[in-house]
Amino acid sequence: MNATPRFTRRQVLERTATAGVAVTVPQFVPCGALGQPGRPGANDRVHLGVIGTGIRGKYLIANLPAVARAVALCDSYLPRVAATIEPEGRFQGLLARFREADAGRCATYQDYRRLIDREKLDGVMIAVPDHHHVLAAVLACLAGLDVYVEKPLSLCVAEGRALVEAAKRHGRVCQVGSQNRSMQINQYGCKLIRTGGIGRVALVEMPNYAGPMRYGGLPEEPVPEGLAWDLFCGPRPLRPHNRKLWVKDEFRIDGRLWRGWDMWRDYSGHLMTNWGAHSLDMVQSALGTEDTGPVEVWPMTEEHRGEMRTCPVAMRYFDGTEVRFVLGYDDKWTFHGERGKALMRRNEFRTDPPELAVDAPDPREARAPWRGSSVVARPHIENWLQCIKTRATPNAPLELGHRSVTVCHLANIARELGRPLRWDPKTETFPNDDEANRLLDRPRREGFELPHVG
Repeated sequence: MNATPRFTRRQVLERTATAGVAVTVPQFVPCGALGQPGRPGANDRVHLGVIGTGIRGKYLIANLPAVARAVALCDSYLPRVAATIEPEGRFQGLLARFREADAGRCATYQDYRRLIDREKLDGVMIAVPDHHHVLAAVLACLAGLDVYVEKPLSLCVAEGRALVEAAKRHGRVCQVGSQNRSMQINQYGCKLIRTGGIGRVALVEMPNYAGPMRYGGLPEEPVPEGLAWDLFCGPRPLRPHNRKLWVKDEFRIDGRLWRGWDMWRDYSGHLMTNWGAHSLDMVQSALGTEDTGPVEVWPMTEEHRGEMRTCPVAMRYFDGTEVRFVLGYDDKWTFHGERGKALMRRNEFRTDPPELAVDAPDPREARAPWRGSSVVARPHIENWLQCIKTRATPNAPLELGHRSVTVCHLANIARELGRPLRWDPKTETFPNDDEANRLLDRPRREGFELPHVG
């Protein structure tokens, strides 16, 4: 008979009734948990807190290897925590191992500040909406925890830099969830381009990722049971509750899948910082500009039909290379070199002419570990966990993630102001441009300020 304690959905909702109250269960080691060859015991594993248990958070838990275990869960919407402990539908199979081994012993929280304060952890995995990424990660660094944080790293440039400095000062191992950096074929493609395999690159063409919408006023709706609306809003303004502000990838509104918080400037940079952060990360790597950025950025039309947030954008690097966001939404990146072209996307790379791809890995072998969305993060997480033990630099360190999403922020700022901008990647400022510099940071609501990192 299995004596492991279990929590049902109802028990999670009842026991975690208010923000900051945790369901805490003794972390005893049950019989049989001692390590065996190839199967680390409970005390040998890396103990993690998972902050954000929506779709992405569930996938991260499902991708954890045996060396790690999720021992604490947090979400401002408690039904999501309950649905992680008692999964249904597509997650029932993916989370089966977690459900059997660890779910019943997890502490649960609504407020990640309490989780970080109270739990004895080795690290945290952060999969909350974008506007919480940096605060959660900075608090974890100050608490001596290592961090896996989903991309995009930040909501604005200034807070991204603050996180980089906090992790550096406190010696934390932090991995940005840019999984392309752990994919063999993408690593090969970036190196080939960076080392001159297609000659000097004059132009890169990218999809024209849309930017976010500004809040325009929505009718107030009752707050659903189990949602701590104040906690969801966090550092951003406390708006009247409306489901269009936060529901993401779970409901259809007026027959359409609504992206929720991802649509709004208060919480996200929308597709430009979502898919754009993945794509620009590879472009920065391929161009050899991982620790810098462009020096100019401009909207390509003064008056764009519809909204400026969808205006095509271009930028120029110090060596004259241009990056243009002009393609339709087919997520590929085309590098135009002196000797030919290279086309890249997640887990795919080819050249034109084909013979430029010298000593390319076998696509069948390179892509095999990535077949199926359920395992897309596994090697990337494994790399982070290995670096936690060795204290080595992971595949996607914060500095590179910050630089990549900064390029995305620049594109959205150029759209917002509707004019060309000069950028100094060394100082991370717009020279002699007070109006643009004011958009590098956002005011934070009381109680959600970034702590001093000294």
